[in-house]
Amino acid sequence: MSSMSTRVARAQGVRGLEPSGQGLVRPGMTARLLAWLDGFLSESLRQGPAEELGRGRVMVGANVVLVLCSLVYLVYVARSALPAEMGGVGAVCGVGFITSLVLLRRGGSSRIPGMLLCGMLLGGLMAAGLRMRDPHVGTHATCMLIPILSVYLLGPRPGFFFAALGALGVGVVLPLWHAMDAGLWARSLFAATFMLGAWALSWLILAARDQANLGMVRALRSLRENEGKLTSLLENTEDIVCSVDADGRLIAANPALEEMYRELIGAELAPGDFLFPERAPERLRRRWQECAVQVLAGKRVRFEASPSRLKRPRVLDISLNPVFDPTGTRVVGMTVFGRDITDRKEAEARLGEMHRSLLDVSRQAGMAEMATGVLHNVGNALNSVNVSVNLLAERLHQSRLPGLKKAMDLMASHAADLGAFLTADGRGRQLPSYLQALASQLLGEREELLDEVRTLQKSVEHIKSVVSMQQEHARFSGVVERLELTALLDDALRLQAVSFERLGIQVKREYTEGLLVKVDRHKLLQILLNLLSNARQALVESGRADKQLTIRVERMAAERLRIAVQDNGVGISPEEAPRLFTQGFTTKKDGHGFGLHISALAAAEMDAFLSCTSEGRGQGATFTIDLPISGEESRA
Repeated sequence: MSSMSTRVARAQGVRGLEPSGQGLVRPGMTARLLAWLDGFLSESLRQGPAEELGRGRVMVGANVVLVLCSLVYLVYVARSALPAEMGGVGAVCGVGFITSLVLLRRGGSSRIPGMLLCGMLLGGLMAAGLRMRDPHVGTHATCMLIPILSVYLLGPRPGFFFAALGALGVGVVLPLWHAMDAGLWARSLFAATFMLGAWALSWLILAARDQANLGMVRALRSLRENEGKLTSLLENTEDIVCSVDADGRLIAANPALEEMYRELIGAELAPGDFLFPERAPERLRRRWQECAVQVLAGKRVRFEASPSRLKRPRVLDISLNPVFDPTGTRVVGMTVFGRDITDRKEAEARLGEMHRSLLDVSRQAGMAEMATGVLHNVGNALNSVNVSVNLLAERLHQSRLPGLKKAMDLMASHAADLGAFLTADGRGRQLPSYLQALASQLLGEREELLDEVRTLQKSVEHIKSVVSMQQEHARFSGVVERLELTALLDDALRLQAVSFERLGIQVKREYTEGLLVKVDRHKLLQILLNLLSNARQALVESGRADKQLTIRVERMAAERLRIAVQDNGVGISPEEAPRLFTQGFTTKKDGHGFGLHISALAAAEMDAFLSCTSEGRGQGATFTIDLPISGEESRA
């Protein structure tokens, strides 16, 4: 990405240096002038720091200008009445300036040529001032070059040395030498003061520039560090990242996108190319154009895609974001980010499958829980049936009916003289009283047998009601229906009634009849049976004589109500409470840790909430179900 960014930046830079037709110096002319100045510098100076290169360029320009001035001065001396030695001063200065140029061309530092340049300026000024009779030489504009050039080329301290010598010569030596009057003295002192002022201003300008350069250097260093981090991040990330202009041409892209582009398009991607050219698949180009229209309208577009041309199937989360101009009113491009979410999609699919399997298991567990309750109650009823059947068999075995048979046989054997037998025979005289007593006994046996038969019929009817209620609940499983909540609670209690009575558990109902709700009958009954079973086990484990179970229904809001199952059993410790509804957690020796977990899942499917409160071990527990009255389930 860095190489691509560099190529783009260079292209933009070249366009920025083209002639604009504005200003006195065009950017192209500046580049040619700088190249010409660099021709006088050595290779080490040209490749050196930017500050050293700038001093070298200024020194070359100053030397060239001063050499030209020296030539003009020599011509002027030759045609004027000035002393011949003045021409020598100009020649010496010109030679010094040329020597400074030679040192810049062959040396590796600008310091010695700079000292030579400043020395020749100062020496030439003082020599001209001492040899010429004109007292105004010391106030010539050339004297201002000494502090300015010396500060820039050599620094503030060496520059002060040359500026101080120049000010001393202009303000003291030359006035004394020429025996100036008060007016000329004042002009010379003003010139000396301005030389020192020029040094001070040059120093301040240089210090301000250095401070600004220091801030700029720090900013550039920070920018380059951040750019390096960003570049490293984009190049090493597996996500695809790129930016395009408003026409759909690529500006920059990371290696992840380039690799994917080669798989999709079969070509290399370069800056300036259309992201999806004509050779790209029609479906991809049409999708890109549809999204680009929305992004260029200022909208953010996000979608999932599964390109079929990739080497391995992948699901990508693509996000396209508009890039606005500085005014924030016009879209000038867009950024494209893509993340591989294949693993996440596979995990979501596995999670969904696991959730469906868990629901199936929970339903099966709920059915098993209900079947266990049914079998338990049927088993208790069968015990009563067995007792009744045994009692009937015992009563029939001990019946007096054989005595009646003997009496009838005796009467049949004396059928011819039955009257004499009943009056004269001793056995015959006892037979009527025997038959009367036998009839009374048979009537008593009949009543006892009828009572046992009625008890047997009740047990059979109870078994039939338990089985039919189970069939009714199973038939309506998974269907949201409007039903009477209290009737469902009574059904749940009836399924546990025999065991509650046998264990001495007192059940207290705190609800009113006729409360209608829309729920899944199977799910809610599954939760209630689980909570009643847990309460029964907690009460048995507590060993209390006053085992109490309270079922309470109360309205919490306009559209929600709460069912509370409260017991005074063993309770729950504070450290166990947070894990109570997690899968596999149980406090029972023979528990499987699945009942409360599937109950919580079933409650969540009904947009209900299952919770538990307890004051601690031995303080009992209260399980509550908060559910909507309208039956609207959350399908998220």
